[in-house]
Amino acid sequence: MTAHQPPRCEPATAAALFEQCVRRHAARAAVEDDGHSLTYRELNARANQLARRLVASGVGAEQVVAVALPRSRDCVVAVLAVLKSGAAYLPLDVTYPRERLAFMIRDARPALAITTTSAGRLLEDAADEVVCLELDRPETVAALAELSAGDLTDAERTTPAHPAHAMYVIYTSGSTGTPKGVVITGQGMAGLADTQRRTLCVGPGSRVLQWASISFDAAFWDYSSALFSGATLVLAPAQGDRSVPDSRLHDLLRDGRITHATLPPAVLAALDDDVLIGATIVSTGDSCTEAIAKRWARGRRLLNGYGPTETTVGATISEPYGGAGVPIGRPFTDTVVHLLDDALRPVGAGEIGEIYVGGPGLARCYLGQPELTAQRFVASPFEAGQRLYRTGDLASAAEDGQLVFHGRADDQVKIRGFRVEPGEVQSVLARHPGVRQAAVIARDDEHLGKHLVAYVVTDGGDPEGLREYLARNVPDYLTPAAIIEVPDLPLTPNGKVDRQALPEPERRTVSGRQARSAHERYLCTVVAELLGVDQVGPSDDLFVLGGHSLLAAKLIGRIRKDLGVRLPLRTLYRSGRISDIAANLAEVAPDSRGVPD
Repeated sequence: MTAHQPPRCEPATAAALFEQCVRRHAARAAVEDDGHSLTYRELNARANQLARRLVASGVGAEQVVAVALPRSRDCVVAVLAVLKSGAAYLPLDVTYPRERLAFMIRDARPALAITTTSAGRLLEDAADEVVCLELDRPETVAALAELSAGDLTDAERTTPAHPAHAMYVIYTSGSTGTPKGVVITGQGMAGLADTQRRTLCVGPGSRVLQWASISFDAAFWDYSSALFSGATLVLAPAQGDRSVPDSRLHDLLRDGRITHATLPPAVLAALDDDVLIGATIVSTGDSCTEAIAKRWARGRRLLNGYGPTETTVGATISEPYGGAGVPIGRPFTDTVVHLLDDALRPVGAGEIGEIYVGGPGLARCYLGQPELTAQRFVASPFEAGQRLYRTGDLASAAEDGQLVFHGRADDQVKIRGFRVEPGEVQSVLARHPGVRQAAVIARDDEHLGKHLVAYVVTDGGDPEGLREYLARNVPDYLTPAAIIEVPDLPLTPNGKVDRQALPEPERRTVSGRQARSAHERYLCTVVAELLGVDQVGPSDDLFVLGGHSLLAAKLIGRIRKDLGVRLPLRTLYRSGRISDIAANLAEVAPDSRGVPD
C-alpha cells in the first residue's frame, strides 16, 4: 500500500519562508511572551543582527550552532538567526542534566553556543568544546545594536543559502545508551509549511501555543506553523525542569485566546476541560485514544499527527476527528508513505504493514553514524535514487485512505509523548559501579499510564541512590517509575533476559504514623486514588511510589479543583513526601475547613 501527496512545492529555506511573512505582516505580532510581544519587523531585525554576528564568527552552511536558552523571545530570535546564517541549530534544553548537554556538544561539535550567563554555566562540562556567545552580556548587547537589521544576502553569508543544507540536529533516544543526532535539511520545509496552512487553517490572527521543549522537533512545528503563516507564536510559561501542565499553563490556555495547540495525549489527559474552547488541537507524540479524542473534540477541532524525528517534524496528519476511530491520517505535502512487509513488498488493502517514509523531508543521516544510517535509511524499491526511512511503526489503511496506527514492531516505546529506547536507560544503569546487571522494560498501568521499570542486580546498592544517579544522567522522562533490586535476571533457554518473567513492581507504602491534619488526610486519600493503591501514609513519597511528572500535575489540578488553591508544581519536586506537600498546602491554605475529610 502506498499513500502520497504529489510534489507541488518549490523548495525554500526556512529563513526565506519567514522573510516572506515579514514582508507581508511586518506590523503584526510575531511572538508573545508573558504579555510582551515583538512584531514581525522587530523579530526579523533582531534575528538579522544576531545572524550577522554569527557570520562574522565564521559560521555558515553545514556548521552547527547550539542554542542553549530557556523558552523565551531570545530563543526564537536565536533559532531564526542561525537559520538566516545558513547554519544548522542544535537545540539544548537547559533543564536537561549537565552530562547529557555535554555529550550532545561533544558529539555535534558546534562552532558556537548561543546562551546566557546563567544558562552557560550548564555547559561548563563541555567548556573546552564550544565557544559561548552570551546574549545578556552588556558588550554583546552593545555590539549587536551596531549591526545592520536588514535581511542578509548570499553575498554576506560564507556560502549561499540552499534548502539542501543542514537545518537542525535533534537528538533522540538510542538503544546503545547514548542519544543519536538526526540531521534534518531544509528540503522538506516548503512541504511542511504547505501542510500546516492546509490542515491547520493557520494564518494572520491565529495564536499558536509554543509548549514543546526546544530539544524536540515539535517545538519547530510550533515555530513554523506560526512564523511562516503570519500568526502569533505564544510562548507557554517556563515550568522549571518539567514540561507538564501547571496552573499558569491552564490560565494561558483558558484566557490567552489560543487558537492552535499541539500537545501529546498524556498532557491533554491531564488538562482541565475548560481550556482551548474553539481551538484547533493537534494530538501528537503518542497514540491518541478514542476517549481523549472524544473529550477534546467537543467544541474544538482535533487532529491526530504522526511522524518520527527522522522526518521534517512529521509525516502524516488526520482529518478533524469525526467520532469513529483515531487515524494518523494522510501524508504531508511532498511526502510518500509505504506500508510494506518484511520483504519490502506493499501489503494488501486493510492489512498491517511497517511504515516506510520517503520524500524531500527525510533526514540526511544520523550524525557521525554511517552504519546506523545505512540500517534505517534504505534504497526505495519503487523510486530510483530515492531513500525510505524504516520507522519500526505498524499501520494499515482504512477504507477512506487514512492510515491507522498499530504500535511498534520493536522495543521502542513512547513515554508521555517522548520517544524512548529502554536500552538507553539500561545502558546508563549498567555503567554504575554498583550495578552488575540491569534490564529496563516498559509497562502499562491504568493509573500510571505507560512507564519504565528497571530491574537491577547490585553489589549491595541502594535503589534510591540509583534514582539520583539517573537524575544526573538522563532527562526526567527516561527515569523509571520503579527501580527493583532482584537477586538475578531470569533468562530464556537461549540465554537472553526473560522479560516476561520479570516481577510486577509492588508499590509498597512506608509504615509510619497516621495522618494528623486535615491536609494530610486529604492528600493521603487523593494520592492513593491517583496511584491506584489501597492506602498511602504521610511518610510516603509520591515519586518513590511510582509517580511521575504528569501524575504530579494531576495532583496539582485535583488540589486546584477541590480546594481552589494553586499549589506551585515545583513544591512537589522539592519533596514528594506527603507530609511535606501537606505542610506546603497548609502555608497557602491555612484554613482547613474546606478540605474534604
